[in-house]
Formats: sequence, C-alpha cells, structure tokens
Amino acid sequence: MDTMQQPPRPTRQIKNISPKLVIWIIVAVVLIILVLSSFFVVDQTEQAVVLRLGEYNRTVGPGLQTKIPLGIETSYNVPTQVVQTMTFGYRSNNSTSPLFGNSDYTTESLMLTGDLNIIDVQWIIQYKIEDPVNWMFKVESRETTLRDISQSVMNKLVGDLPILSVMTSERTRIEIEAQKNMQKIFDAYELGVRVVTVKLQNIVPPIGEVQDAFEDVNKAIQDMNRLINEGKQNYNKVIPSARGEANKLIQQAQGYAAERVNQATGDVARFNSVREVYEQSQTITRTRLYIETMEAVINPTESGSVTLVDKNLSNFLPVQMIEGGAK
Repeated sequence: MDTMQQPPRPTRQIKNISPKLVIWIIVAVVLIILVLSSFFVVDQTEQAVVLRLGEYNRTVGPGLQTKIPLGIETSYNVPTQVVQTMTFGYRSNNSTSPLFGNSDYTTESLMLTGDLNIIDVQWIIQYKIEDPVNWMFKVESRETTLRDISQSVMNKLVGDLPILSVMTSERTRIEIEAQKNMQKIFDAYELGVRVVTVKLQNIVPPIGEVQDAFEDVNKAIQDMNRLINEGKQNYNKVIPSARGEANKLIQQAQGYAAERVNQATGDVARFNSVREVYEQSQTITRTRLYIETMEAVINPTESGSVTLVDKNLSNFLPVQMIEGGAK
C-alpha cells in the first residue's frame, strides 16, 4: 500500500537576540529614567523646596532645576508670588472671581456683637506665601489654621463693638485691625505667610422686623452723611469766594486810602511851596494866582463859551471864548 507523502512544514526562523543588545537597551532605559527624574521646572510665580531623603536641603527659584534622581531628592513647588484668597461665610461659585458667591456658610460668619446682637459678617483675606519652608513644615493643617485664626480675630473685633458701629463707621478700622492681628499671630506660628488685605463683604443684621429697622437706621445714617458732605461741599464753595471778595474790597479800600493820602500830601506840599513864594513876593504871587485861577475858570477847552454879567448893566453881554481871546 502506497503511503502518501505529506508536504514538509515551513520552519520559522528565530533570530537570536544578542544578550549584549538587551543589556544596552536596559541601560538606555535606565539612563532615560535617570535623566528625566533629575530635572524639574519651577514656574515664575513659584519657589521649590527640595528634600533629600525626607529632610530639607535647599530652596530654589524659577527655571529648570536639577536634583538627585531615584527618589533620593524630591521637590515641591510652592506658589510664593500668587495672591491667594480665602472666603468666610460663603464660597465662590466662580473660580475666576473668588470675591462673590451664593453658598451658605453661616457657621463661619454668625457673630455676637458687643451689645448682644447676632450679626452675619462675611469677609475675605488675601495672603501670599513668603517663606515656603515654614509654610510646608511648621504647621500641619495650614488652611484650617488660617481659617481658625481669622475667625478668632474677627469674632473678637466684632464682639467688642455695637452692631451699628460694625455696620457703619467701624468697618475700615475692623479691616485694618484684623489684618494687623492676623499677621501677628501668623508670625508667631511661623506660617510663612503675609496678609495682603482683609476686606469685609456683606454685613447682615438679624432677620425679620429687626432687620428692617436696622436697614432703616443704616439708610438714615447714609442720608445724614450725604447731607453733611453736601453741606461741606457748599461751605468749601461759598466761603472761599466770600473771603476772596472781602479781600478784594479791602485791597481796593487800602488803595483808595493810599491815593487820597498821597494826593493830600501833595496838596500840602504844593500849598507850602506857594506860601513860601508868596511871603517873598506877595504882589507878584497874588497877581499870578489870580491869572491862573481865571484861566482855570475860563477854559476854552472845557466850557466853550462864557457869559459875563455886569451888575451895573441892565442886560448881559455874551462873550465867546476862543483860543485867541474873546469874540
């Protein structure tokens, strides 16, 4: 019986990989990992804290920095040039504008005032990290610590004042004192932050009829301040004008007085000179004075015509005066 001959199976040729090539590939991968883990980038608004085996080693600035790889050194970027905002009594719904929001966090903002009223005070603090080492290692719960200290300071300031002062005249002083007191406590705790500003937002009195009454009082105080400012504005407008007019009249009177005094002094000097001349030659001086007086009375440039009346005549004789004589 003839047996059928099966076709030969194709043999797959396996290429032998050199062990040396495998070693080189492993070395290249390790080198790439080492190089990639040896560099890190620090942004312009940051500083990086470098730890070596879990212990602080150094702080580096912006740019491309190096470190020992394989986890021997680790880096942590801290935003030291960014002003960060923390809100109290609400949370922002808009990440681009943290100053406004609709969320209710009244447990942070409800306070007792000095006159035993309940008030809802919402505020913000803005701060910058100045010491990244202290920020990372001195305090464990950084944000909680910031919140607790800020609430404590604000509660103390509001608790020392009556409710109307908190709502009106003492707002600015509360902001200034809060910033100063918070900074003092932060420095004592070595948080490594600097408070940029503290700003009061909404201050809401108790709800119901009491709230309406407080709002009426607040509006009345605002109207009073507005009227006072308007009065000061009118005062500053009218009083300087009146003072200027008074100074003008005084200067005019002083000028007129000086003119009259000078004129009188000149008349006296002229009279004295004429008297001296008269004493030396009375007849000539008398005749000259008479002629000058007549020229002043009969002045053709002013009167134009003169009527001479003779008391011994029954009628008068009109005489036209011209520059050359009588006509």
